[in-house]
Amino acid sequence: MEGTIYSLIPAVVMLLLVIITRNVLISLGTGIIVGALLIHNFNILSSITEVWKVFYTIFYADGEWQIGNIFLLGFLLLLGILTAFLQASGGSRAFGDWMMKRVKTRTGAQVMTAVIGIIIFIDDYFNSLAVGQIARPLTDRHRISRAKLAYFIDSSSAPVTVLAPISSWGAYIIGTLGTLFAANEITEYQPFEAFIQMIPLNFYAISAIILVFIVAYFRLDLGPMHTHEKRAEKEGELLNPAQDNVAGDLGDVFDPHKDGKVYHLLVPIIVLFIVTIGSMYTTGVIAASSYGLIDAFANTDVNLSLILGGLSSVIIAAIFYFSQKVPRSEFGKILIEGAKTMRPAINILLLAWMIGSIIGSIGTGDYLAGLVENASINVSLLPVILFIISAIMALATGTSWGTFGIMLPIAANIMVNTDSSLLLPALAAVLAGAVFGDHCSPISDTTVLSSTGAGANHIDHVLTQMPYAIIAAVSAIVGFTLIGYTHSTLLSLLVTIVIMILIVLVLKKVVVDRRKEKTTSK
Repeated sequence: MEGTIYSLIPAVVMLLLVIITRNVLISLGTGIIVGALLIHNFNILSSITEVWKVFYTIFYADGEWQIGNIFLLGFLLLLGILTAFLQASGGSRAFGDWMMKRVKTRTGAQVMTAVIGIIIFIDDYFNSLAVGQIARPLTDRHRISRAKLAYFIDSSSAPVTVLAPISSWGAYIIGTLGTLFAANEITEYQPFEAFIQMIPLNFYAISAIILVFIVAYFRLDLGPMHTHEKRAEKEGELLNPAQDNVAGDLGDVFDPHKDGKVYHLLVPIIVLFIVTIGSMYTTGVIAASSYGLIDAFANTDVNLSLILGGLSSVIIAAIFYFSQKVPRSEFGKILIEGAKTMRPAINILLLAWMIGSIIGSIGTGDYLAGLVENASINVSLLPVILFIISAIMALATGTSWGTFGIMLPIAANIMVNTDSSLLLPALAAVLAGAVFGDHCSPISDTTVLSSTGAGANHIDHVLTQMPYAIIAAVSAIVGFTLIGYTHSTLLSLLVTIVIMILIVLVLKKVVVDRRKEKTTSK
């Protein structure tokens, strides 16, 4: 059944299940089982063996431990633990109090919130939890609506982490690329090198980040956001204790106290950045036998560097926590509950690795690539088509990572067999589409965490963010269409940004004119 129409069955089953159940773990798991059954002609024993094989080879293959994968999983656990320590030490709270004394204007508070969202790039979960706690006292003081705060958090968390190699998303994507490149015998790129080259190709993420600053500086309040902002300016935000619980049922674990200092937050993050970058350069120099920056980063050991950076930052955060007079949470509880926050991400990552192997074995991409050639579909349109498909999938499932796990292997297989020069744009289109769909999905974990971190009503956040997400997506569609025909990253990126700015200018003029008409009529 390899390379035939039957090779589509695992992917179709997964797509149907994610739409029906909205549970990416069940969908990926079912796709793995169905794919194994097809590979072995429904021989139950052989299929079970296949599933076990694709699982254990994540950790042990070819007679040796897969240290890179193990380090990557360890890094995710360390991120969860770091989040727990930063919350428990009161560092986030102290930083928020410090900022309130220095930001005096409403516009300044919005811009600063956007800046903080960009700075805290190591993980979208951590971003959602930390930025809300840091910025909320500041935005409440300046009567900025919780809906707008939730938008700033959500539209600077996933977009910045999907662009940052030193993040849980970056580590996950780089790890996935390594598996895909090996499965498809792609040798012209190293995973880290490919990720870096894909950064300017992620048109949606770049547009979304730029739009956040435009909204913050020019106070571009579209649709329902205008209503929330007007109410907040007049009445302020009524604080809801239930909504103020940033970490949900982990609030007692991350309960901040007044002994926290600004450096309790800043120093661990700075340590994470410095140690990780330094380790990446050092391991690259050793591997390449060259001190050149490009050579070093092309041959770096990303996963080892991430684990060293994560471990260093956790140690520093723990030292700060236990140097305080009255720690309120037990050490073991912080470790366990912090690590548990990363359990969904790890589950998805493991299943994504497994389904990537299954799809590669069954030849789904080969068959789809053949369809593209036989049906005379313009290959230049594949990046924009992949963007749209990934957006729909993420919208239905509420998960970017699950969409990555399903669509990246398919996109890689198709492009390798049609036009390998568009491989990176196609993979970037999957990443971009997944983030866009995630932004518009009310069942997305980051959407839920963003509204919770901001203390905003969840549905209010979904409805107020959607107009801005659509603006960035329309601009990205133009960019992905253009790059399919021109193969020019710079031209496509510039056109994407220009289109977005033009849309914003037109909408701003229309909105201003309508509001003037309403004022005049009154």
